[in-house]
Amino acid sequence: MEAILRFLKSHPDVALATVGDDGLPKIRVFQIMKQDGHTLYFATAPHKEVYQQLQHRPQVELLAMSGDVSVRLAGTIYFDVADSVGEEIYNSTPVLKRLYAKHSDMVYMRLPIVQATYFDLAPTPPLVKHYDLRNEQQ
Repeated sequence: MEAILRFLKSHPDVALATVGDDGLPKIRVFQIMKQDGHTLYFATAPHKEVYQQLQHRPQVELLAMSGDVSVRLAGTIYFDVADSVGEEIYNSTPVLKRLYAKHSDMVYMRLPIVQATYFDLAPTPPLVKHYDLRNEQQ
């Protein structure tokens, strides 16, 4: 699991898959704004469609990839992020400060990783490691 966490720190742009109210999948690029152990933090705006979708169906899957390595994660999004964490994310992310006037204009969410898969296609045979963290505290 440590290889996954290191990979995500150096590759914070991920494809985030949600399911819309129409039952169709939606994929967007998100940036991991903060990492705390097995919990990832993200930000979005309350007027965006993705926020509405996550309110109704908070289960997501993420994919990060670089070269021969890819990481797939799954879990449930929670919106119970402390205001101090949201402010920390806002203040440490220049693009957010450029797009939004204040940290409270954003919605902050956390994703405790529930399942993770690490793929490395470089070796023969390819390296595949699965992790199931459902028994860890959320």
